[in-house]
Amino acid sequence: MADPRKYAENPDDLATLDDILSMSGLEFMTAIAEGRLPGPPIGQTMGFWPTHIEEGKVIFTGTPEFKVMNPIGTVHGGWYGTILDSCMACAIQTKVPKGSTYTTLEYKINIIRPIPIGTQVEAIGTVHHAGRSTGIADGEIRGAEDGKLYATGSTTCIIMKLR
Repeated sequence: MADPRKYAENPDDLATLDDILSMSGLEFMTAIAEGRLPGPPIGQTMGFWPTHIEEGKVIFTGTPEFKVMNPIGTVHGGWYGTILDSCMACAIQTKVPKGSTYTTLEYKINIIRPIPIGTQVEAIGTVHHAGRSTGIADGEIRGAEDGKLYATGSTTCIIMKLR
């Protein structure tokens, strides 16, 4: 099967607000995961991609590389935060209806252990509530092969009806 990853290379590659609002959040996320729409450049920069999309759950698969290490030789906490924010918020996006959008209001992470460079992980975001104005989700980073837990997180997103 062909690799579906297609990242935006400039701002004109990204979906327009009209495009986004014409689809449900689930349709939008599925289009990115399948390569019908380009993914945001942050995924390419940080080394992750959405690999599983369903209503209320999103999984990003990623492998931290040397370029995301901090000065003490471990994966920077920002990498954990970025992939967790992405999977949790995108899980909420799968619950957002056509004509609406969302953004992260706050998120929190707990790093449990360091991820060794080159270790493939899955960041799993699961929605617990998605209403008219807010969504709440949690997330975990686990080793793709051994299931070892590396970090957990939680988020609150604001949901905005624009049409």
